[in-house]
Amino acid sequence: MDIETSAGGPAVVRRALPDDATAIEEVTNEAYVVEAFFKVDARRTDEAEIRAKLESDAFLVVDGSGERLRGSVYVAVRESRGYLGMLSVAPGSQRGGLGRALITAAEEYVRGHGCTAMDLTVVNLREELPAWYEKAGYRVCGAEPWPETEQAELTRPAHLITMTRELALSLEQDGARSEAK
Repeated sequence: MDIETSAGGPAVVRRALPDDATAIEEVTNEAYVVEAFFKVDARRTDEAEIRAKLESDAFLVVDGSGERLRGSVYVAVRESRGYLGMLSVAPGSQRGGLGRALITAAEEYVRGHGCTAMDLTVVNLREELPAWYEKAGYRVCGAEPWPETEQAELTRPAHLITMTRELALSLEQDGARSEAK
């Protein structure tokens, strides 16, 4: 799917294939290096986690030059709700609207699967993230503890902020629901 970025150019977003796992790992870890200030290991993910997520859910990606990706986002469908995670834009492609384009693509993806809301979590130590997602239409709706299994990776206490956005139905889905009544 083609999505316009704020930098004025289109971004072609596609669903990732299993062969993209290494490239997704690379772009994700590059983008998340900013979290090194509160983690023992600056790496956000590994290829095994990406492959496991690809088996049950999806990643949407934007290709770059060669085998590099400009960006990726994890997206899952859970009944009527979508989940967005690991939004990653390569450092050289940041601040051009690609992150927002990936969010739009993720929202379209879950909307296409009948979802009426999208959820996400951000770490409280990344203080800029809630405001950034609020500009994209998300609102803070709660907090969760940092996963117990990942406590040892932290160098300081942290928790997750949960955010959500209600998704309007596409005209096609709205028409199908009206006809079904």
